[in-house]
Amino acid sequence: MIAGAELRRVLGAFATGITVVTTGGPRPHGMTANAFTSVSLEPPLILVCVARKARLHRTIREAGAFAVSVLSADQEPIARWFAATERPDGAAQFGAGEWIPGPHTAAPMLAGAMAGLECKLADVHDSGDHSIILGEVLAAQRHLDSGPGALAFLDGNYCRLIPSQNGDRSCHRP
Repeated sequence: MIAGAELRRVLGAFATGITVVTTGGPRPHGMTANAFTSVSLEPPLILVCVARKARLHRTIREAGAFAVSVLSADQEPIARWFAATERPDGAAQFGAGEWIPGPHTAAPMLAGAMAGLECKLADVHDSGDHSIILGEVLAAQRHLDSGPGALAFLDGNYCRLIPSQNGDRSCHRP
């Protein structure tokens, strides 16, 4: 059996994008997540993986809906903020950055993010210490076509995918 630290090191070789997943309601909540992917175009489904002990796990189930903001290269401070466990609970955690309530879910969506999706909770599959949370996409929007690039995560560090003049992309660590 492979140790958790070794598995994390090996999986760190796979570069991922960075998102903030949020829920609305009387006690909105958010969390940085890089375990996010598309599942299906017909019907439109995405997934996020959330630790069952995470506050977001409970709030997604309670709200029955969530939003995903795909972070741009200049939004690393937001990613770090929503990854920190010591941030305040509820609406106070959304003091960093500009947040707009999603029109379909009321979940906070980050202004200036590269993209945003609003989802209705479709299903939850428990697996190991996480749950695979499936969301049916209610709305999706691409915000930046030629912005500062995307925020990514590689080998335990944030990096920036910066568009070059010829359309190639390269990863730069801060």
